[in-house]
Amino acid sequence: MRQAEAVIFDLDGCLVDTECLSIQAIVDEMLRLGIETVSFEEIRDKFLGISMQKICKELADQVEGFNADRFVSRFETRLFAEYETKVPLIKGAFEMLLSLEQAGVPIGLATGGSLRRMQKTLERSGLSGWLQNRAFSAEQVNLGKPAPDLFLLAASQLGFAPENCFVLEDSPHGVAGGCAAGMTVLGFVGGAHLAGIRDKHASLLRAKGAAAVVSNLKAATDLFLSRGGRDYIQREVD
Repeated sequence: MRQAEAVIFDLDGCLVDTECLSIQAIVDEMLRLGIETVSFEEIRDKFLGISMQKICKELADQVEGFNADRFVSRFETRLFAEYETKVPLIKGAFEMLLSLEQAGVPIGLATGGSLRRMQKTLERSGLSGWLQNRAFSAEQVNLGKPAPDLFLLAASQLGFAPENCFVLEDSPHGVAGGCAAGMTVLGFVGGAHLAGIRDKHASLLRAKGAAAVVSNLKAATDLFLSRGGRDYIQREVD
């Protein structure tokens, strides 16, 4: 039976409960551009897990004279202002990371956010020490999620074959990318941004290839560490 040797996490929505902040920051900046019909739900459903580069490409088609660098700068400035008062962790994040460390399971990070945003989020959340030199951004690859590039980079830098890696992802694009990389993907629906749509979103993650879906990090930890959990996930993908 194949055993997982490393776990690669998405950041926002899996370790830190910041998706509501980032989605709202995108909405506010789009409203500032004059896109009046935009809503939180629309941006969440359309862009969750998508890199800012792809979002900017779509906006360039809608807004005359759109400046991607200016938009990203304003978005991150707005988001980081929120970080001054709160960078909430997903409940059980520290406990999960500690359990994996004690079990000798290496961890890595694969986020669609920029390097600057990734580093700021890790610093403000207190997660930097857990992921020193093991955190990777979509800015470091040619294609972000749902392409497999970012996950393959993380696995390579961690020193593990893709088939021996688990992924924890909350977005359909992230699940698709992890599966395309040949990894076993566990879907996560415990973030605040999925309140009211958890069952629907869980079905979407399964449709994109998630071997199983959990709503809390204790359940994720159990699946990562128990032989029975690994057997269950393996059966799901066989």
